[in-house]
Amino acid sequence: MQNRRQWMKLTTAAIAALWLGAAALPAPAEAAEKLTVFAAASLKDALDAANAAWAKESGKEAVASYAASGALAKQIENAAPADIFISADLDWMDYVAKKNLIKADSRTKLLRNRIVLVAEKDKANPVEIKQGFDLAGLLGDGKLAMGEPKSVPAGKYAVAALEKLGVWTSVETKVAGAESVRAALALVSRGEAPYGIVYQTDATADKGVAIVGTFPADSHPPIIYPVAILAESRNPDAAAYLDFLKSDKAAGFFTAQGFTVRK
Repeated sequence: MQNRRQWMKLTTAAIAALWLGAAALPAPAEAAEKLTVFAAASLKDALDAANAAWAKESGKEAVASYAASGALAKQIENAAPADIFISADLDWMDYVAKKNLIKADSRTKLLRNRIVLVAEKDKANPVEIKQGFDLAGLLGDGKLAMGEPKSVPAGKYAVAALEKLGVWTSVETKVAGAESVRAALALVSRGEAPYGIVYQTDATADKGVAIVGTFPADSHPPIIYPVAILAESRNPDAAAYLDFLKSDKAAGFFTAQGFTVRK
């Protein structure tokens, strides 16, 4: 019995020592927090490539969530967790800025783009885009695919251009408003709409469509992509990531997709 009691005491002491020793060990380092980027859908190809280069260079991961700029701005307003916002127009960046949802001193103009008229590749013929051109006649009974004019930047630019060229009223009822510029592009690529108005960069990324005309630069407001760090971001890598996006190395990924880099 005495031996058994001694054995139990020794066992209990050993377990206690192991527990105390384990408690004294430093906790394993937490995995590095991923940096979350809310970006306009038209940036997908270029930003995916840039993010891959960032990961290789820094050892950190940037995860992008793509959608229409308006949808992303609303998510930010509703406290969706993110670190960086890249909008396809100034209006939606202004929207979140006025609500104090970005770090104002981090905001900068990153890229420029153009809007073009596209058609399904096998049915594409050049179109001269000029004052009063007969877009309604080209559409016939078909639809004009474009971003939703009230919320998607590409749609707003398209409306501005068509109004300036005097053809908006003739095609307004033919518009198939899509949730993003990529969704509008898909309607044309799949043959569900004979024509669409999208960013030049998106058109070049889809092999199922062809650019049949480019809208004059003075027919719509400049297409500028601003970027900023969000006010609620606590990611220590956000500033370094933003610097990377503005670097010459990242510029190559954007220009390869047809963007113009603002300096």
